[in-house]
Amino acid sequence: MFKSSHLKFVLLTIVGLAALTSCSKKSPADAERAKEVIVYTYDSFVSEWGPGPEIEELFEKKTGLNLTFVDCGDGVQLLSRAVLEKNNVAADVILGLDNNIAKKARNEGILSSYKPADAEKVIPENIRSQLGDDWTLTPYDYSHFAMIYDTESELPCPQSLEDLTKDIYKKKIILMDPRTSTPGLGFVAWTLAVYQDKVEDYWKALKPNILTMTSGWSSGYGLFKKGEAPLVISYTTSPASHVEYDNTDRYIAPLFAQGHSIQVEGAGILKNAPNRKGAEAFMDFLISTEAQATLPLTQWMYPANKNVELPESYKKAAPVPEVTLTADPDEVDAAITKIMEILKD
Repeated sequence: MFKSSHLKFVLLTIVGLAALTSCSKKSPADAERAKEVIVYTYDSFVSEWGPGPEIEELFEKKTGLNLTFVDCGDGVQLLSRAVLEKNNVAADVILGLDNNIAKKARNEGILSSYKPADAEKVIPENIRSQLGDDWTLTPYDYSHFAMIYDTESELPCPQSLEDLTKDIYKKKIILMDPRTSTPGLGFVAWTLAVYQDKVEDYWKALKPNILTMTSGWSSGYGLFKKGEAPLVISYTTSPASHVEYDNTDRYIAPLFAQGHSIQVEGAGILKNAPNRKGAEAFMDFLISTEAQATLPLTQWMYPANKNVELPESYKKAAPVPEVTLTADPDEVDAAITKIMEILKD
């Protein structure tokens, strides 16, 4: 017969082995989650005319994984959600953080480094460098900010940021809120890069000419297309969409001699992502020629992959600025606080 101490040891061993066995097996829920990749992104990316639906179809066909995009609003709202959930991560990838908020995302500790296959070969260094060199964010598209002008307006086309402060443009400009929108943030960065310590004076002069400041790009550009105002902040590539789909060159992006601020958008794997393997597969796919080829005619930005051929509409209506401007993200944040105080008075 076993002594009681021996029996206790055997029972503990059996219990321990059972526990190890149960821990090594994935629950049905875990197994299902391993088949799904969840990506947080912004509204225009997942709209019916955006690249999301096509990328979803291509990725699922290629990998056999389910891809789920979650609309988090605009770019800054996207970051806010990821930060709120960083201790209980629901998504695997975040897509839509740009060079103006990359530093903040990195400081918040929400990202995990991953260099997609062939990334250094297909993404030019001058684009990669805008998001840092640690591969917490990988560029997938880019463009320059521009003030889009409706040529059917009776007003003259502005030729500089300074022109936008003229009395003739009173209540004629649509902007986006820099606290919620990356184009709104980009416009602040643009004005800061040009006016530096005089940026507050610039915004005081600009204030009477702002018709509205929407929460995101989709709503702001929608108002512009409805004819609510002849000027809206967007991208140098935006007019190409009207040439391609509306068969019109009515809308243009005038180039300003002082230069234009650039936006480089990136995607990254969230720290402690539930499906790390699936997230890596998505990142590899996102910068592939197959996925990148969907961007020019849906996203209306330049694909980060240099091997993608651009459509004719880009050659006709997407001017390239001679001067590219950037601003320090910390200084942009400080400027936003002061600018919003000016605008609320």
